[in-house]
Amino acid sequence: MISSMTAFAREEYRGELGILSWEIRSVNHRYLEAVLRLPEELRALESLVRERLNTRLGRGKLDVTLKFKPGGMAGVGLRINQRLVHQLVSAERQLAELLDEDVGLYPSDLLRWPGVLEEQEQDFTPVKQQAMTLLETAIDSLIDNRLREGERLGEIIRLRCRGLREEVGRVRGLMPKVLEHVRSRIRDRLMEVMEALDEMRVEQEMVLLAQRLDVDEEMDRLETHLEEVDRVLEADEPIGRRLDFLMQELNREANTLTSKSSDVDVTRSAVEMKVLIEQMREQIQNIE
Repeated sequence: MISSMTAFAREEYRGELGILSWEIRSVNHRYLEAVLRLPEELRALESLVRERLNTRLGRGKLDVTLKFKPGGMAGVGLRINQRLVHQLVSAERQLAELLDEDVGLYPSDLLRWPGVLEEQEQDFTPVKQQAMTLLETAIDSLIDNRLREGERLGEIIRLRCRGLREEVGRVRGLMPKVLEHVRSRIRDRLMEVMEALDEMRVEQEMVLLAQRLDVDEEMDRLETHLEEVDRVLEADEPIGRRLDFLMQELNREANTLTSKSSDVDVTRSAVEMKVLIEQMREQIQNIE
């Protein structure tokens, strides 16, 4: 199926671990390039995230953002430095004995003492696991959106291909009349400048001229390339680069047709072909 490189996906988790959300924006690019924005607590996931993106996506420039708001089970834990508290209490008693009075050390005083409260090293393993599970869902959503957009691009390209085929048929229909007109025009001009005319020589020149003006070969190649476009559109693999190459080939034949044209109607058809090819090329830039 045709996959676009332009898409957006957002997936969110809300639970006891907190709130996690992935946002992935994708635009066209020659290769796969990902810009990651991860919270500091989950920075260690970067290599895993890149691996999953490289495994599941082919091309495109990705803007990938993970947001995290800790919940009750993922919050920062605190613990009391009991050794320091015992030392402070012991010091308070010694001071009370020296002063022969109660110093009056309260628990709130102890909590304010530097080092009494310590942050516990938080285990973010469950959060990381949930984030990677959610990432798979976000990539699934992005791929689905890419495929839907790719289907629309495919329809546009097929429509332009039909237009090209119509122009090829129109040119084929015009060529006998065009060649006869050129033949008659040149004969008339030669008659004006030469009284004694070598009929055989004139006929030979006419044949050579007709060969130079003949565009059957270009028409055949255009039709062959259009058949290949149809085949590629049905392929179950990334097709953007191959379609881009075919657009170059189609444009080359249209340019040759323009250079050979000696008729206004043929020139008009050749220009219309180039317009249709350019419209397809613009859409193909977004196809993976």
